[in-house]
Amino acid sequence: MTNMETHPPTASRQPSGPGVSNAGIRTIGIIGAGQMGNGIAHVISLAGYDVAINDLSEERVAAAMATINGHMARQISRGKLTEDERSQALARIRYAPSLEDFGDMDLVIEAATEDEDVKRRIFQALCPHLKPEAILATNTSSISITRLAAATDRPERFIGMHFMNPVPLMDLVEMIRGIATEEATFAIAREFVSSLGKTIAVSEDFPAFMVNRILLPMINEAVYTLYEGVGNVEAIDTAMRLGANHPMGPLQLADFIGLDTCLSVMQVLYEGLADSKYRPCPLLVKYVEAGWLGRKTQRGFYDYRGKVPVPTR
Repeated sequence: MTNMETHPPTASRQPSGPGVSNAGIRTIGIIGAGQMGNGIAHVISLAGYDVAINDLSEERVAAAMATINGHMARQISRGKLTEDERSQALARIRYAPSLEDFGDMDLVIEAATEDEDVKRRIFQALCPHLKPEAILATNTSSISITRLAAATDRPERFIGMHFMNPVPLMDLVEMIRGIATEEATFAIAREFVSSLGKTIAVSEDFPAFMVNRILLPMINEAVYTLYEGVGNVEAIDTAMRLGANHPMGPLQLADFIGLDTCLSVMQVLYEGLADSKYRPCPLLVKYVEAGWLGRKTQRGFYDYRGKVPVPTR
């Protein structure tokens, strides 16, 4: 999934050495090779772990590997990584054609689309192949951990592990326990995340957790401001960049996140908290219905098909 975080000014620190945790985590499976999945694989492989990625096709995983390679090349150019570290990290990542290939994994992280039905189907197909002691994590940015855990055969070994986007650059990981998550599971998962060089913020299991509960209503309000004609796209983004010192405007950020993901999180908040202040803006719904999802489709609140992004309203 992709997530709802502002674009960071600097890269996060790299672990000082192989990050294999003392809690028995050695091999990690990742389901989903999209923006979040490939970012998680990037960070985990650099920390010294072996990673297997599963997606609907080998082509998607090949595209993810190309993305990881390109991002690591930029880290090399900035002096954040050596060529040898990149080669070793890439060698630790492999394609897993089937969920059966996750049978020996110590930890599996689901990073599929932000759709509860899709996630539940993945867990139901995956669990029969996992060893009993394996931990299962979800990268959901908004959906109930308790509810997702109930769709598995191991709610006590299930946890929310919400990486921020883009994963290689963002320091934070939100960790969320479901009602059944055992303390031992949380301790192992926390040690693993710390071994990646990430900072942990622990959230209770409420809709959208902490980051997105605060951030997404701001973005939704920016869309309402556009919808009601208070300002155009350029004016709104300029006002928040220069008036609130945000690194990018809220509509630009929405395009970066993906408008479908923004809408999904707002729907989770609206349905989960039953408060009208979380009602998704009709204009956001219209853009998603049009297939204008932001950068990934080349059109959203900006049109990205030319050399310079152009506001669409």
